[in-house]
Amino acid sequence: MLQELSWKVGGQQGEGIDSTGKTFATSLNRMGYYIYSYRHFSSRIKGGHTNDKVRVSTKQKHSSADQLDILVAFDQETIDLNAHELRIGGVVIGDAKFNPVLPENTASDVLLFAIPFTKIAEQNGAAIMKNMVALGATAFVMGLSPDFCTPVLQSLFGRKSQKIVEQNQAAVMAGYDAMKAQNVAFPDFALASPTPDEHLLMIGNDAIAFGALAAGVRVMPAYPITPASDVMEYLIKKLPKVGGVVVQTEDEIAALNMTIGASYAGARTLTATSGPGFSLMMEALGLAGMTEQPVVIVDTQRGGPSTGLPTKHEQSDMYQAMFGTHGEIQKVVLTPATAKECFYAAVEAFNYAEVYQCPVIIMTDLALSLASQSVEKFAHDQVKIDRGLLATQEQLAQMEPGQLFKRFERTKNGVSPRVFPGQKGGIHHVTGVEHNEVGRPDEGTSNHVQMMKKRLNKFEGVELPNSTTYEGDQNPDILLVGVGSSIGPISEAATRLREQGARVGHAHVHVISPFPVASLQAYMDGAKQVIVFESNATGQLYHLMRFFGLNHSEFSSHLKFDGTPFLPKEIEAHVKGSMIAWQR
Repeated sequence: MLQELSWKVGGQQGEGIDSTGKTFATSLNRMGYYIYSYRHFSSRIKGGHTNDKVRVSTKQKHSSADQLDILVAFDQETIDLNAHELRIGGVVIGDAKFNPVLPENTASDVLLFAIPFTKIAEQNGAAIMKNMVALGATAFVMGLSPDFCTPVLQSLFGRKSQKIVEQNQAAVMAGYDAMKAQNVAFPDFALASPTPDEHLLMIGNDAIAFGALAAGVRVMPAYPITPASDVMEYLIKKLPKVGGVVVQTEDEIAALNMTIGASYAGARTLTATSGPGFSLMMEALGLAGMTEQPVVIVDTQRGGPSTGLPTKHEQSDMYQAMFGTHGEIQKVVLTPATAKECFYAAVEAFNYAEVYQCPVIIMTDLALSLASQSVEKFAHDQVKIDRGLLATQEQLAQMEPGQLFKRFERTKNGVSPRVFPGQKGGIHHVTGVEHNEVGRPDEGTSNHVQMMKKRLNKFEGVELPNSTTYEGDQNPDILLVGVGSSIGPISEAATRLREQGARVGHAHVHVISPFPVASLQAYMDGAKQVIVFESNATGQLYHLMRFFGLNHSEFSSHLKFDGTPFLPKEIEAHVKGSMIAWQR
């Protein structure tokens, strides 16, 4: 029996491809299998090729599979574009409506079946249920029971009508029978028994939103943008239940300014955007830094520049997050790598924002934001709330009548006591121009130097906990470095290489500001060769490492910027080639 299987469904956008993939993935996740589901889609509402590739495994995976076992096609374009991924002996199940054929470059022994999805669906109620017919055909090929997705169908349609549930079940059964009637000996696609554990299945965006709820967020001003909108959509449903509110602003400029205002009023608040919207926020980001106001911004990276590739994967906002503002401010930039990390990073983001009184950016990428992953249940007892340095009632009681509160007091670590509006004795001035300790404008040269040092010294000598993680051989021949969702393919490639006898280490960066210089340099010092893998055209992480003084005699980067994430086999192949070249 197989330990894992890779399945893909494709067709035209608007044909229900997304719901087909979600039903399949959710059903297998509920059965106890681990899921990694990555959706390719066009930047338009209807039309254009789309597909959902689902990796089903008995063990946790954080990457799409290198090859494809089963391809379900609703049109010929799906076969033409995706058949090259099929392994030897793979299966294609196409709708007989379009007379499917295999391209010439298809792997050997691939089996093609033309099943009348549309016709069977119409016979069972409506053509729209052809996706259910396809799931039934899939169930037979995989050796699953035809009722494997019944609990999910009940969840989806039970509230509407039991008749609709039964119609969909009938369509699944009809697809199962149609595949059975082919009377062909299939390769063994049966999966080994799953784990008895229960998993959540969620995208990174939902995990961030859930983590924000756990952290106590109550206000979210935002403007919709792909691929960040799911954060907003999740909180639109959830925040009113806890007395919170989501406000759709007129643009991203207003979104961050409103976030700053809500934070000043005492609420935990965040906004979410992607590259173009993040660019519009830069002036307000500087305001948050100058006024030392805690704010949390989610930046879900996508292909750029300009409008670029709104629905494609890229990791090209690192320079913008680090250096995008005019002038110089301190900020925290978190780069979680899995949906699980997204939840806890959201909690940490609010704590860091209030502890250091600065903007915090949670920077993800499209693969992490939108890929569905199986996640173990979150440990809510690990969620700790830290609101930072707040002025005590004793301190405020000592204020003389008419005396202004030193909101920007120059302290040893640069962090000043904070007050909320309405607290007696907490009156102070707030402005975006340079100011003194009570907030009054002060353009004096000495004051500016002192206040700049106060704001910039907050991270002096600081490396945040878990800024990097490491796995693999100590003092390896080759060290692989990555950031964000590349943790899955890099880890998988490194494991394969070690199984082949190579000494390989994998260091992953989870925080890029403050940059984890000490821990990364220690990993690099023990390695003979270092390669950074990242999804952009200019090697942004590699150059940030150089910028902060990290160095090595054999130090290079490998870049991918075609709009798709790395696959394990691509990393494995590059490392093998690099090791051969280096050994020569």
